[in-house]
Amino acid sequence: MITDSTMTALHASLTGLQQRSRVTADNIANVQTPGYLAGRVDFESTLRSEIANGEAARVGQGSVTRSMDPTRMDGNNVNLDTETVIAQETGLRYQLAINALDGKYALLRSALRTQ
Repeated sequence: MITDSTMTALHASLTGLQQRSRVTADNIANVQTPGYLAGRVDFESTLRSEIANGEAARVGQGSVTRSMDPTRMDGNNVNLDTETVIAQETGLRYQLAINALDGKYALLRSALRTQ
C-alpha cells in the first residue's frame, strides 16, 4: 500500500473525528440522563505534537474526558446547542479530511497512469 505522512495524518484525523462524532451522539442521547457529564474528545493536540516533532502520526483513539461545565439541578451538563455545534463542526472537518484524502489519491492515480 502506498502511504506517506500526509495520508497517515489524514487517516489519524478521520479516526479522531469519528470518535468525536460517536461521543457527541452519546452526549445528545443522554441529554435527559440525570448525573450524565458530557464527553469531550481531544486527538488534535497529540496529532499536532507528533507532526511538529517529525514523528509519524499514530492512528489511534483520542483521549475522552468528561466536561467540567456547570451542571443542571439533575447533575447533567449536556447543552444541546453546544452539542449541535460540535456535531456540525465535526461533520464539516470530516468532509474536509475526506476531500483532502481524495485529492491525494487522485494525484497517485494520475501519477500511475502516466507511468
